[in-house]
Amino acid sequence: MQFADPRTDFVFVRVFGNENAKEVLISFLNAVLDLEGTRAIDTVVILNPYQAPKIAALRYSIVDVKCRDHRGVEFVVEMQVQYTEGFEKRAQYNACKAYVDQLSTGEDYPRLNQVIAISILDFTLFKDFEHCLSRHEIRETRTNNHYLSEIIHYFIELPKFKLAAEQLNTAIEKWCYFIKHTGRLDIIPATLDAEPFRKAFALASRANMTKEEWEYFDAASMKIQDQRGMVTAARKETKQEIARAMLQKGLDQTLISEVTGLSRQEIDVLD
Repeated sequence: MQFADPRTDFVFVRVFGNENAKEVLISFLNAVLDLEGTRAIDTVVILNPYQAPKIAALRYSIVDVKCRDHRGVEFVVEMQVQYTEGFEKRAQYNACKAYVDQLSTGEDYPRLNQVIAISILDFTLFKDFEHCLSRHEIRETRTNNHYLSEIIHYFIELPKFKLAAEQLNTAIEKWCYFIKHTGRLDIIPATLDAEPFRKAFALASRANMTKEEWEYFDAASMKIQDQRGMVTAARKETKQEIARAMLQKGLDQTLISEVTGLSRQEIDVLD
């Protein structure tokens, strides 16, 4: 069995933005927000439902799913595979835009509903925060009370998620594993062999995709790898420029290696 990587654009939307599989998105939202029992989300309206891809238009770095739950709370669920300059600002802008866009001209502010933005990142954003899931809200600094609760951000940093399949216990752990590892699996792990994860795997299965959809997935995957390769090359070039400047100042190669991350061999060949 072969599965498509949920981190690519159309697969992510196919799995989490599918009008015919809302239970997948509902389970994911409840896992992120840690909602159970009577507090759990039970219904959602998907605001940008999945549609079959158009091969000519490949978007490979940013994709989102928007929905509204039974309380009127709006969710923006985003997948980002590569860090881009200003990402933190854009994430806040998107959440604020979703909040403002709820009102038409002349409507009253009380009609605004809470917006919860969930960003799934295939890179590390908060380097001094060890957990893979973080929650960000506005709090008053003297009392630490939560008075302004209209916009809340959750970030899932996939590189920080290290659990193996047999170690999965909670729903959020299982969804993190699904998103991070499905593209490299050929069977469903025993810890995920239950609904709604079976449904999610079925949606990501090559057997359930058309030839056009699988070709689109292949093209999107190659675009992501090309983009990452360019970023890696640019970072290495920057490190080399720093190393050259340090060499010109007569600094020790051991120090240069520690600062830049380049090996002694890589430093030796620099002009």
